[in-house]
Amino acid sequence: MVLTPPSGSRRPAFLDRIITSFDVLDRVLVWASALATIGAGLVLTYSIVVRYFLHISTDWQDEMAVFLLVGATFLSAPYVQSVRGHITIEALEELLPRGIERVRALVSDIICLAFCAFFDWQCWLLLLEAIDDGRVTDSAWAPPLWIPYSLMTAGMTLLCLRFALQIIDALASRREAVA
Repeated sequence: MVLTPPSGSRRPAFLDRIITSFDVLDRVLVWASALATIGAGLVLTYSIVVRYFLHISTDWQDEMAVFLLVGATFLSAPYVQSVRGHITIEALEELLPRGIERVRALVSDIICLAFCAFFDWQCWLLLLEAIDDGRVTDSAWAPPLWIPYSLMTAGMTLLCLRFALQIIDALASRREAVA
């Protein structure tokens, strides 16, 4: 789904190209996230079958599934936001006049951006710390922790960029409508 400016307004061409590029990236990432979720299910199914029927220990499957699900969760978040699929108060949306609803959506996006920016900053710190210290998980497989942390960081960074684009789009479209 493509984010469109409010009716009666046009977004600047440069902003339109950026948003369209992000829309394409988001769709690619949501498909990759779907495949990662399916992969996690296959890994866990394999683990159950091998342990039950062959009595072979698999110490890697839980972490592999978690890594895949972390990637799927965080990398799909920008797409979900692009279609406004996160939790909203739809009843309020329907009751408010269009102008007030736009202000409510803008304020909501700003608050969400502030929260996600703080979370993203913490993800970056965690990622850099894991890389510097060479941290690994506590399992026998011991994969490096920079892998899930980089997926979290990339997803949160893209989510922050999506919120910023939505805020800029709302402000630019409003300015265009007034002019």
